[in-house]
Amino acid sequence: MDPYGDRNLTSPLRKKKVQPEKPIEKNERKMPEPPIKKPEPPVEEPGMQVETLVDHLGDLRKQLIKSAIVFLFFLLVVFSTLNFWFPYIVKGYDLVILGPLEVIKFYTSISATLALGLSLPFLIHFIWQFVKPGLEEKEARFLGLYSPVMLLLFVLGIAFGYFIVNPLSFQFLIGMGMANFDVMISANEYIHFLIMTTVPLGLLFEMPIIALFLSSIGVLTSGSMKNVRKWSYLVLAIVSALITPPDFLSQLLVLIPMAGLYEASIFIIKKTEDKKAAIEDTVL
Repeated sequence: MDPYGDRNLTSPLRKKKVQPEKPIEKNERKMPEPPIKKPEPPVEEPGMQVETLVDHLGDLRKQLIKSAIVFLFFLLVVFSTLNFWFPYIVKGYDLVILGPLEVIKFYTSISATLALGLSLPFLIHFIWQFVKPGLEEKEARFLGLYSPVMLLLFVLGIAFGYFIVNPLSFQFLIGMGMANFDVMISANEYIHFLIMTTVPLGLLFEMPIIALFLSSIGVLTSGSMKNVRKWSYLVLAIVSALITPPDFLSQLLVLIPMAGLYEASIFIIKKTEDKKAAIEDTVL
C-alpha cells in the first residue's frame, strides 16, 4: 500500500522547465516634438517710445526755428525795401487811408505776403527734411522729384491771379460801383482783395501734383477721376466761389483753369498708368 496515497509528489531534483521570457516590446511610438516657437518681435519699451517721440519733437522744433528765422529775414528785407515793391502792388490806383492804423495793416499785409512767397522754397526744404525719414521709398522719391514742379505751379497760379483774375475782376466791380456811387478805394480793402485773388490760386494750381501723388500710392486712378468728373466740377465751382470776390466774372475766371487742370491731371495719370502697364508687360 502506498504510504503517500494518491498524492502526486514531485521530486525536488526535478525542476520545472523554465519558459523563456518574452522580449519586452519597445514602444515604437515617437514622442511628439515640442512645437517650434517663432521668435517674437522685439517689444519696444515705453522708455524707447518716449525717447523716439522726443527726438521727433526736437527735430520738428529745429525745422520750425529755421523756418521762422528765414521768414523773419525776408520780412525785414521786404519791409525795408517796400518802396521798391509798392508800385507793383498798387498798380497806379488811387487809394485812401481811413485811419491811422490802416497804414500799419497795409504795410504789414504786403510785407508778410511777399516774405511768405520768397521764403516758400526754403520752407518746403525744411518740411522735406523733417518728413523724409518717415516716408516710404516710393513717397520720398515722388516728393523729391516733383518739389521743383510744385514751386513752379504755385508761382504760375500767383501770376495768373495777379495778371488776369485780379485786374479783370477789379475793373468789373469798380465799373459796377461807378454806375451809381462815388468810388473810393480803401488801401486795406484793396490789399485784401489782391491777396484773395492771387494766393488761393497758387494753391489750387497744385492740383496735378496732388493727383499724381495720390495715384502713385494707389488711392486715385484716371478711371475714378472720370467717374466723378461731374461732382468734381461742382466742388471746383464751390471752391471758386469761396476764394474769389462775389462776382460771376471772377468765379468763371478761376473755374475755367481749374477745370483745365483737372482734365490735365486725368491725362497725366492715364499716361503714367499706361507706362507702368507697359513696363510690367515687358518684365513678364
